[in-house]
Amino acid sequence: MKTKTPRTTVTLRLPLHVPDLIKLAQAVVQALTGNAHFPTPVPPLAAVSTAIANLDAAETATKTRAKGTIEIRDAAYTALVKAMRDLKVYVQGVCDANPDQAPTIVASALMNVRKATVRTKHDFIAKHGPTSGSVHLVAKAISHRSAYEWQWTPDGGKTWNAAPATLQAKTTIVGLPLSVNCSFRYRPVLKTGEADWSQVISFIVQ
Repeated sequence: MKTKTPRTTVTLRLPLHVPDLIKLAQAVVQALTGNAHFPTPVPPLAAVSTAIANLDAAETATKTRAKGTIEIRDAAYTALVKAMRDLKVYVQGVCDANPDQAPTIVASALMNVRKATVRTKHDFIAKHGPTSGSVHLVAKAISHRSAYEWQWTPDGGKTWNAAPATLQAKTTIVGLPLSVNCSFRYRPVLKTGEADWSQVISFIVQ
């Protein structure tokens, strides 16, 4: 008997900061361009690119402080947000039609998969941080008298960057590159010395 593949739910966290939204939208458009998974994006990528250009121009115009520029910028922001949400709906439809390939499809669109609610506690998880370009990491605590070292890499482990150590089994790393699939790891530091590095987990920064 064939087991039914659980539905993959697509998520797309859109930054509130206009330059960050523009950068993310540009990255998503680039990811979908020529992507075999997405032959006919809705809305068309040309329309999304126009919405990006309109917001970029409107944001620049606000720096002149001319009357009405903020209202025009806000309208352009709303239009781009709608276009990006419509793209997410389109990607969700493609995933629903190809459930076995859904995680790969989502990653190729620079979007994320909503984690299913599970009762079991994971040893190491990553979540969106409180600000754009940040990731919140939570690990399994070893003891009350241990510290934790954290590292991240933007290039699949070729180079590892150290984040500040903590006395708790959690941290928030900020200043990460947007729209990049970064990997993270940690290790406990005990009285007897440093433990081995943990498993590596990956997360697309938004």
